[in-house]
Amino acid sequence: MTLFELGAGGVEERDDQTLIRGAGAGSVTLVASFERREDAEAAIAALHEALPALAPRFEEVVGDAWRDAWKEHFAPFALTPRITVVPPWTAPRPAAPERGFILELEPGRAFGTGLHASTALICGILDERSADIEGREVLDVGTGSGILALAALLYGASHAVAIDIDPDVIQVVNENAARNGMTSRIEARAGTVKDLTSTYPWVLANIEARVLGPIAGDLTRAVAPGGTLVLSGILEAEHDDMVRRYTSVPARLEHIATRRAADASSGWVSIAFSRSS
Repeated sequence: MTLFELGAGGVEERDDQTLIRGAGAGSVTLVASFERREDAEAAIAALHEALPALAPRFEEVVGDAWRDAWKEHFAPFALTPRITVVPPWTAPRPAAPERGFILELEPGRAFGTGLHASTALICGILDERSADIEGREVLDVGTGSGILALAALLYGASHAVAIDIDPDVIQVVNENAARNGMTSRIEARAGTVKDLTSTYPWVLANIEARVLGPIAGDLTRAVAPGGTLVLSGILEAEHDDMVRRYTSVPARLEHIATRRAADASSGWVSIAFSRSS
């Protein structure tokens, strides 16, 4: 908020789980953009006076190069033991892991590079349960870049429905699907769980606990009898409350697994439930 008050036109937050070369463990870097050099210099002076420990610095980007500057921080990486995420501008293209896949992805303006622990956790569950996913339909709620839906398709899902409340990300999902030859296997649309009229054997939702809590009833109604619901975007401190919420809904969910980040200090968990009837 302070940066916007100082005249920033936009602010980007980078940490060790958003871009490969983020601020480092336990740190956050804020990158603010200003239309004029003098505005940026005035903001730095104000920050030096009010918050000297922040050590703000100035970098000048000429023309529209700033629009693509983030790309230098997004390099190929292993999302799961069998899926390697590759930005479309990477050359040469890396080889897929043994018995694995390449997922070409450009998040653009949508959430979902795959580097955040909440995304990696849910994809880890997909990797472990790929035999159960094969031939099944998947619903991805809050799809962002479409990374979870696309990963499920790589693991053998027959079809994916990807929804998001932000209509601007739907084009991003469709572009990523086309890059991976999956256009015919995915349907991306703007909407909320309240709009759903069908049920699905697999439902994925990587959002935030503050959002997942209030939509527990609507989200669980989208899970077909005998189906699986996987939630992510949840902190360890929120785990027990989330389990209570989702096992007390009328849809009769059973908590079957919790997956924790390899780096326990990150605090992120993903929770899987099954619907008995």
